[in-house]
Amino acid sequence: MTRFRPCIDLHEGRVKQIVGSSLADDGSGLRTNFISEHGSEWFGAMYRQDILTGGHVIMLGRGNEAAARAALASYPGGLQIGGGITTSNAAEWIEAGASHVIVTSFLFDQEGCFQTERLNQLIARVGREKLVIDLSCKRTSDGWVVAMNRWQTITDLTVDQATLNELASSCGEFLVHAVDVEGKCEGVDLDLVNALAAWSPIPVTYAGGVRNIDDLRQIDAASLGKVDVTVGSALDIFGGSGLRYQDCVAFNRRTSGPQAS
Repeated sequence: MTRFRPCIDLHEGRVKQIVGSSLADDGSGLRTNFISEHGSEWFGAMYRQDILTGGHVIMLGRGNEAAARAALASYPGGLQIGGGITTSNAAEWIEAGASHVIVTSFLFDQEGCFQTERLNQLIARVGREKLVIDLSCKRTSDGWVVAMNRWQTITDLTVDQATLNELASSCGEFLVHAVDVEGKCEGVDLDLVNALAAWSPIPVTYAGGVRNIDDLRQIDAASLGKVDVTVGSALDIFGGSGLRYQDCVAFNRRTSGPQAS
């Protein structure tokens, strides 16, 4: 059954919700939907209390390490960590309490060419079962293509059945943001949801465009319960008006019962 998975997005050391595709190195054009008055550990403790598993902490740029560590410490083993993950720090984040490390950009060179050797190096450091490959992607005329470097650079890796089958043996899960709709609360990319349900042989979480509880139900129905979902800007705990956090907690309990910690 589809599960709601929580998130903590960090930018400049604070919990924020931004339109990810607007995040450039020079800060120009940044669109911020929400800045929380609470620290990352407040959210981690709440997710732990509500027994929500498989959530993720994403570090958007530099200056987020302390806040990330605080979140992980508030819910040891209950959150994944992503943003700037490499072979030099992956094991360190697992030791800090992350259940998994999430990686995208490190798997590509500067031109966006996929580097299999880097993936193998990460597996050697933390094990495939603790690795989440982020396949966040943009839609093209031929389907979807992975975007890296805060979704500013299009890579040579397509999101299709062959790619997911090949990479599934090298990680424990996939995380896929629909970059074109992420942070906009304008509806989900159901074509992508359907594709992920059909193609992924391992757990996969979708993010992007969720507006309300009906969208969660729609993802559950469209994917036959095979695709999990994470939500940001629409949630009331992140300043949204379309979706109550407590309804997401209840959604998990209705579909699959309380999750084990």
